[in-house]
Amino acid sequence: MAPTSSPLPRGPHHLPRETVEASQRDRVLRAMVGSVAERTYAGASVTDVIARAGVSRRTFYEHFANKEECFLAAYDRGWNQLSEVLTGAARTSQASSDDPVDWLRASLGAHLRFMVDEPAFARSFFIEVLAAGPAALERRAEVHAAFASMTQAWHRRARSTSDAFHPVPEGTYRALVGAMHELVVDRVRRGRTSELGDLEPTILYIHLALLGDAATATASTRGAT
Repeated sequence: MAPTSSPLPRGPHHLPRETVEASQRDRVLRAMVGSVAERTYAGASVTDVIARAGVSRRTFYEHFANKEECFLAAYDRGWNQLSEVLTGAARTSQASSDDPVDWLRASLGAHLRFMVDEPAFARSFFIEVLAAGPAALERRAEVHAAFASMTQAWHRRARSTSDAFHPVPEGTYRALVGAMHELVVDRVRRGRTSELGDLEPTILYIHLALLGDAATATASTRGAT
């Protein structure tokens, strides 16, 4: 989860209050992700978070009402950053290629690389969110729905450019999210987040086989390991 503000300078400074608060919030959110990833959601504490963030308990409660609110804010910010990465990958690939398979490959690759680069967030995003209560589960459902909508939008455009893709029941998009999610969760749960990139051919094949035809799926992943 990349920082959204620059670190504060050491010693006295005359930075605007807004800048100071943004830096404090950023450090607390990253500390929450790190604490949850190492200690689990149940084991993480406000005490540990403020120690990691280098802020006071008072500062923490100026930003968040409790641990749950802080975790949800961290989850939301991570999803927003991932969404921006996916949007950027889609835009770049569509500008450089007319092949919808290339567009999909670029988006899937960007998603997996983001998780590899942010292993603590990956664990919080995929594993610990399940233990964070009803509000977190609702956020998770919203994110899954957003992924499904992105896939549906890609498929709609792919169908307009190639006869290899066919109509599918709307629930297929959510099923694809579930399949991808299960594969990623298995790697993250076993501490193999750095290997997520290896899943790209399999996830690409599943998408193309369900939304297109077997020939396209096989040709697009032939030779992949």
